[in-house]
Amino acid sequence: MKRDHEKSSGNVFADLGFRNAKQELLKAKLTVEIYKQLKARGATQHDAAKLLGTTQAQVSALMRCNPVSVSVGRLMEFLTALGQDVRVTVRPAPRSRKAGNMSVVVQDAPHVP
Repeated sequence: MKRDHEKSSGNVFADLGFRNAKQELLKAKLTVEIYKQLKARGATQHDAAKLLGTTQAQVSALMRCNPVSVSVGRLMEFLTALGQDVRVTVRPAPRSRKAGNMSVVVQDAPHVP
């Protein structure tokens, strides 16, 4: 039986040909964590907007996991407003690669307030 699919690179944005695929994947992972935090709190979009210092329309986009026109830095600010520590580590890439990578590691917390 012939299969009609391709093996993923691990980055759906690269597979779809996005120009800034690494950054888009990073933003998606941060957005998913914001979504989880807001859902766990049961916050309305209006309340979430006040907490995050943004608009209800922006929260609506985040809750649809569509962070259009939101920078990585702003997403990190949203996470800190939600009581999360965000750490950025910069280190040399292995010589075998021409460019560095971006990644997000989410550590489980004992509880969400």
